[in-house]
Amino acid sequence: MKTSSDIARVDAIAEYGVIDSEVDASLDALARLAATLCRVPTAAVNLLDDRRQHQVATTGFEGGMCDIEDSMCAVVLPEVRRVVVPDARSDDRFADNPFVTGELGHVRFYASSPLVTPGGVPIGTLCVFAEDTGDLSGEQGSALDLLARQVVEVLELRRMTHELARSNDQLAQFAGQVSHDLRNPLTALIGQLDLAADALDAADPARVTRAVQSAESAATRMDGMITALLAYARVGGAHPRPVETSPAAVIGTAVIDVGEAVRAAGGAVVVDVDDRLSVVRADPTLLGVLVQNLIANAVKFAAAAGAQPFVEVTAAPVGDLGDGDWTLTVDDNGPGVPVDARERVFGVMQRAAGSDVPGLGLGLATCRRIAQAHGGRITIEDSPLGGARVQVTLPGATSAR
Repeated sequence: MKTSSDIARVDAIAEYGVIDSEVDASLDALARLAATLCRVPTAAVNLLDDRRQHQVATTGFEGGMCDIEDSMCAVVLPEVRRVVVPDARSDDRFADNPFVTGELGHVRFYASSPLVTPGGVPIGTLCVFAEDTGDLSGEQGSALDLLARQVVEVLELRRMTHELARSNDQLAQFAGQVSHDLRNPLTALIGQLDLAADALDAADPARVTRAVQSAESAATRMDGMITALLAYARVGGAHPRPVETSPAAVIGTAVIDVGEAVRAAGGAVVVDVDDRLSVVRADPTLLGVLVQNLIANAVKFAAAAGAQPFVEVTAAPVGDLGDGDWTLTVDDNGPGVPVDARERVFGVMQRAAGSDVPGLGLGLATCRRIAQAHGGRITIEDSPLGGARVQVTLPGATSAR
């Protein structure tokens, strides 16, 4: 049974990502330096999880792993201090150890310094050993302690490098997501400005005014989306700001934002909001991003499959109103999503196998994050229209008309 110390040690080691990886040249160099300073032929950097000792860097022999019950370092690790054993055969802790008896080795001299994380978790040792008896001077013992601390510094640098790489990947994905989500209102903005320019050339002030007002509205929505998405990223998508929101209004705005794409594909979008569902508690901006993505996705894939896109968006309460759930359903007449891909397509940068539709594969990933942030869920199944049905179930239906 794992103890709390075992769990802490296993978790700490996992963060370094060094087990089963290529030997780190810096760790190898520290093992060689330890052997040289202590004037022994062999040294190892050992990490000890709950079952095995892993020699992640060695000098004088080829590293490997052994059961923790056979490890000499596991015996002294709980002491969390430097240990020096001149002759292991005469030490009760090691006399029967297979590395001493000849079963696995013939160790006589053994010394080690613990590897302790900045959080105070002992995860292994830097050890030196030989088949002859020996000892360490005070200076050699201090040097071994110093090198052990350097091993931990190398591991910490490795961990931070990996975290930075992950952060950079997440930043790149988020930048792609923002550009993806802003594309539709940006298209609407450009379209309205083009209309304004045409109306100006035609000396039609009323048309200019209408187009500019529509462009301003699209720009305002873009600003709201940027603010919400940045806030969403800062909190990891866990804390949307729910307020009383009209599903009909949110869906209507999303349809406007994707209007250019729908018209360009020769498609149509039909909306049906249940009369009983007038207000829900949701973050209106994030909910709008979700609806916009689902419609745009449906139109894009239906058009790519050679169909004239037809999309139905429905919203209805689940059961009685009150504080119950409600569903947002988007049906399309596109190619659908194969059963074996219906989970995978929600991953970031993931799309159904064989799909040649342009895009970064962020739309459904964004939708899942938003649904989960609201305490809801999202699924894909076959649609009565012949394509895909994406259904989002959310909490917070609060009132009826």
